[in-house]
Amino acid sequence: MRVDSTGKVSLDHIYTAPTPRAYFSTLRGLEYQVPQAAKPHFEGLIDDYRRAAGVAVPQVLDIGCSYGINAALVKYNATMDELYERYCEGPRDDGAVLARDREFVRSRTPRAVRFVGLDVSRPALDYALAAGFLDDAVHADFEAAEPTDHQCAQLANTDLVVSTGCLGYVGEKSISRLIEAFGDRRPWMAHFVLRMFPFDAIEEALADAGYETVRADGLFRQRRFATEEERTLVLDRLATIGLSPRGREADGWFYARLFISRPREEARLTPIEEK
Repeated sequence: MRVDSTGKVSLDHIYTAPTPRAYFSTLRGLEYQVPQAAKPHFEGLIDDYRRAAGVAVPQVLDIGCSYGINAALVKYNATMDELYERYCEGPRDDGAVLARDREFVRSRTPRAVRFVGLDVSRPALDYALAAGFLDDAVHADFEAAEPTDHQCAQLANTDLVVSTGCLGYVGEKSISRLIEAFGDRRPWMAHFVLRMFPFDAIEEALADAGYETVRADGLFRQRRFATEEERTLVLDRLATIGLSPRGREADGWFYARLFISRPREEARLTPIEEK
C-alpha cells in the first residue's frame, strides 16, 4: 500500500466509491472504531448545547464526514457493528444499497439535530444526502480555497462542529476560514485528533477567535495499523514530536485525543459533563 506524506497508508479510494461498501469492507479489517467511541461524547455535547443555548434542533457541522457515518450513529442511533454488517454482508448492487439505507432512515426515530457534512469527496457527500444521513452538504477544501457566499450561507447556522480523524489533513487554515464563515457565531467544537498530529496551531487559532480548549481525559483507539511500514513511520513521527508510543501505538493501534473548544465566556459558565 502507498503511504502519504504523514506516514499513513493512503485510503483515498474508499472515499470516492458510489456507496460506502468499499469504505466499510476495508476499515472492518482494520477494526476502525473511533466514530463509535465518539458517539456518546457528541451526543452529550449536543444535549449540553441544547440546554445552554435553548436551541431545540442544533445544527452540527461534521468536518470530513465522508458517507455521513457520524450522522448515522448520532442522529439515527446506528452502531459501527451494525453498519459493518449492513455494508459488508448486505446487497452489492448500488441501487439496492441506497434503497436499503433510505428504508433504514425511514424506520428510525431521529435525534432532534440537523447534520451538515463537509468533505472533499463529492461521491461520498452525494450518497450521504441521497440516503438521508445528512441534511445538507458542503463540498469544499478550505485548505485550498475560501468559502463561497453559498457555502457561507450553508454554514451560517452552525451550532456545533465535530470531526473524527480528519484534523492533521485539515489544519488551522480551514478552521480559521470556517470561523470567518460563521460570522458572529461561535459554535462549540469537539475534535478527535490522532496523537501523531499536534493540535497546537489549531488551538492557537481558536484561542485568537475567543475559544477556550480543554482536552478530555483518556485516549481513543482509531484503527489498527494497515502495514508494518505504516507502523514504523508513525512511531518515527511520534518520536520526532516527543511522544512515547509505549502501551499505545507500539501495540499496533492509532490513538486519538479529544479536544473540546467553546467560546471562553461560555466555557467558564457551563462546565462539560464527562461522558
